[in-house]
Amino acid sequence: MGAALRKLGLRPGQIVVEYGFDDDVEESVRDAVEALAEGPLEDEDYDGVVDVVLLWWRDGDGDLTDELMDSLTRLEEGGSIVLLTPGTGRPDRVPAPDVQEACTTCSLSASGFVPVQGWVGQRLVGRR
Repeated sequence: MGAALRKLGLRPGQIVVEYGFDDDVEESVRDAVEALAEGPLEDEDYDGVVDVVLLWWRDGDGDLTDELMDSLTRLEEGGSIVLLTPGTGRPDRVPAPDVQEACTTCSLSASGFVPVQGWVGQRLVGRR
């Protein structure tokens, strides 16, 4: 799983804040992110800037564009958003056009899909 997380831009020493935590998240992914970043995941109450926003997002969670815009305000320059959406077969899977539209509106570019323990990960970065 470490290789998949590195493809998503996670590196040692990063500060990672987590949004969208719920009882369906994959704990092994959270543990692997903490191990790779060499520190704990910060929660929604963290008020500093971060290197990575880890965002668990499901269809029906609300407005993805608004959430991405809010996430961008937390990022250090050069930081990224790791968007994790439910994988194939789940009723709360987020349609790809919804992600594309939200990224376009927020001036973000998305990397390819990386499977991560039943979730699909994408690294979102600001367009240059």
